[in-house]
Amino acid sequence: MRLTPARCLILACGNTLRGDDGVGPFLAEWAEDRFREVPEVRVIARQQWTPELAEEIALAASVLFIDCSIQSAAGSVEVVPVEPAAPAQGLATHHLGAAELLDLGRELFDSLPRNALLLTVGAGSTELSEEFSDRVKGALPEACRLLEETVLRLLAGPE
Repeated sequence: MRLTPARCLILACGNTLRGDDGVGPFLAEWAEDRFREVPEVRVIARQQWTPELAEEIALAASVLFIDCSIQSAAGSVEVVPVEPAAPAQGLATHHLGAAELLDLGRELFDSLPRNALLLTVGAGSTELSEEFSDRVKGALPEACRLLEETVLRLLAGPE
């Protein structure tokens, strides 16, 4: 199967059964609906980022990774640049971070997206639950606004 390159690849990860960890798939669903009529945008949501995604990333002009962050304050929302980085302990076969996936795309396909960004929402709780914490619920409008603004900026950039 031949993949079609995306101008903007949105790649979200998270577990919808682990409270705030499900914010990635939630935002991916929101983006899928918001950019439904924009063929240059491709949205993929997974429970974990795995090596199979490296080709999608390598082919994309820009990639926006989305995940929760247990290091950030609960409910905080930010977008930061991502640079490729080799895995510290060798290649994990079940889960990779954004930087490791970029590096894998570069290694396997000799290609990197022009722009690579990571949108995170600080997690308040990743305990077993299908509901977000109050802090994350309160942050969702800001996360959606920032996601939309970022994608539109990436699409407006040079081809």
